[in-house]
Amino acid sequence: MEAGYNIRMRMEKREHEILSPYASFSDCSMGRDVYEEPCDIRPIYQRDRDRILHSKAFRRLKHKTQVFLAPEGDHYRTRLTHTLEVSQIARTIAKALRLNEDLTEAIALGHDLGHTPFGHAGERALNRICPNGFKHHLQSIRVVELLERRGRGLNLSKEVRDGIENHQTSGKPATLEGKIVRICDKIAYINHDIDDAIRGKIITEEEIPKRFTDILGHSLGERLNTVIHDVISNSENRDDIIMSPEIEKTIYELREYMFESVYLNQKAKSQEKQAEILVEQLFLYYKKHLDKLPEEYRRRIHELGEPSYQAVCDYVAGMTDRFAVAKFKEIMIPSAWSVY
Repeated sequence: MEAGYNIRMRMEKREHEILSPYASFSDCSMGRDVYEEPCDIRPIYQRDRDRILHSKAFRRLKHKTQVFLAPEGDHYRTRLTHTLEVSQIARTIAKALRLNEDLTEAIALGHDLGHTPFGHAGERALNRICPNGFKHHLQSIRVVELLERRGRGLNLSKEVRDGIENHQTSGKPATLEGKIVRICDKIAYINHDIDDAIRGKIITEEEIPKRFTDILGHSLGERLNTVIHDVISNSENRDDIIMSPEIEKTIYELREYMFESVYLNQKAKSQEKQAEILVEQLFLYYKKHLDKLPEEYRRRIHELGEPSYQAVCDYVAGMTDRFAVAKFKEIMIPSAWSVY
């Protein structure tokens, strides 16, 4: 045990020798809400990363929509592959800037744990029907604090939870590592959504306006390379994570182009209304039949005094696409009709 304990201490000491003075050092963490003895080998943020990686919510991401509902092909992004791409880009930038790679990775892997089935269509449905609304970044915090491990939560460090909660565009992360994930989430989804839209024949590479491609590049790899280099060169030796004004403006305008051409495209979004109806109907059914909820959700109502709608929202939000469809069929389609 003593030898293992010294491994962690040596890692923490090495951070102070190698990392930037702007980095979040593991031995300076604000800690967890519930105290735990430190791991004898892993620093705190590495331990958080591992907890997220082994969580049920993380595994469910592989069957949750990113942009395209039920795409015909195996190479479209899911919520899991999006998460892994965010993590890879964020780690590249964190390493180059000598920031804490473990903290960066933990935030990246946990940032979308609260996403609903069917992507933003499911989020819109729950936001519309839940009395307190629904935001996936806040649901991600509920997942890691309250829902995982049958209600015990993951007891993550404050820095990781701050980064998860503030990864959205309007968020203000307290650490540079959180700021990296916040910016890399946008870098990843804009670029891989272009790639998926080209694969789905929604747009072609040649249709992307030259005012974007002349600055960012003419392929997924070129665009990622341009933006990653820009973030690193403009953030090095600074207490901030920023892009150059030209690249930031181009990325913002490219995002607007994507909304017009892809995110609101009828071919790409033709089934989203049905998905919203499905999620709403599941919510209404379980709100009326609380006895059909799994025991851990019923316990939150009866023992912890949570509003019933919150337990229902948590359950439906945690479903994968295919589980939601299966439950909808089970509830809404009479068994005698299932043969048709």
